[in-house]
Formats: sequence, C-alpha cells, structure tokens
Amino acid sequence: MQTARHGWIEVITGVMFSGKSEELLRRARRALIAGRRIQLFKSILDDRYGGQFRISSHDGRQIDAEPVSNSAQIAEKVDDESEVVAIDEAQFLDDGICEVVDALANSGKRVILVGTDMDFRGQPFGPMGLLLARADEIDKLNAICVKCGDPATRNQRLIDGKPAPADAPTIYVGGSESYEARCRRCHEVPISIAGES
Repeated sequence: MQTARHGWIEVITGVMFSGKSEELLRRARRALIAGRRIQLFKSILDDRYGGQFRISSHDGRQIDAEPVSNSAQIAEKVDDESEVVAIDEAQFLDDGICEVVDALANSGKRVILVGTDMDFRGQPFGPMGLLLARADEIDKLNAICVKCGDPATRNQRLIDGKPAPADAPTIYVGGSESYEARCRRCHEVPISIAGES
C-alpha cells in the first residue's frame, strides 16, 4: 500500500537583487534532475522581459513560467500530476493565494513561493506576510547596500534618481533603473513631494 505524499510550503523572500529568482531556478533545476513534475507560474504584472514570462535571475539565467493574474488561475491551472508548484513574484498576487498554497501543500505538493517581503516603504508587500506565516520553510535573502556596503534589507525606489515619496504607488515594476538595495540606515522614504518643483 502506497502512503500519501507529504506536501509543504517554502518561501524565498527578501530585498530585490538578493538572488531570490536565482535560488528558485536552482530549486527548480534540482527538482527536474530528481525527476519531479514541476509547474512554474509568474505574476502577469512582471512584464520586464518584453511579454515573455520567464523566471529570470539578474545574471541572465531563466526558465519559462506560465503567466497568471490571480490566485484562482493558479488553482485552475495546477495539474494533479505535478509534484512541485513554483510561484514567482508572489507579492503581486491577491490574498487568496494563501488558501491556494495551503490546499496544494495539503494535497501533497511541494510549493515554492518567491516574493519581495516589503514594499519600498518598508511595509509588508501584498500577501507576503500571510505567506510567511503559513510557510514550513523560509529563506530570507539580503543584498548589499549600494550606499554603505552593509547587508541590504530594504528596497529603495527611485524616481528620477531620487528616493520615491511615501505617497507613490505601491506597485511599480522595474529593475536597477528604478530600485536600489539599501540597509535600514540608508533607506529613505520622504513624506511627500507636494509643492516641490
């Protein structure tokens, strides 16, 4: 008699430029080498690669992923035969992702989620706080602060080369032209730019 598989939830999180996608790619490759059936999903909001939905590391490695706009699409698209479900840019998904990944793990699947845990203000980003609470395993990665060289734990959003004000939109997809990794001390969030010219 075959026993049921045990599922679990892994969350890879941290600041931008810390190697989150690279770690996801490493885990996906290892699952494939082990002969596991894997499905990869990515938020449709991350269109930095010209409409090609790939999980890409900043060093150029990549693997194709299926674009999704919400958690219900993931629930609909997961194949019963899949053993590993990987989701990149989870911070852009709705809170329903928590119930979806719980159900997937409870059905015996290994679920790997990747997402930035804090927005540019240093506040919890989307469903990431809830996902971290549900995770069986968490890896929080740091980058290097571009200002002082200390471990970076914050995303510094830039607008025209200056720190974005607190009232800027939460979601703005960009790369090194729009964001820097910074430590707590070097991270800046101006109250407002109202009245400035």
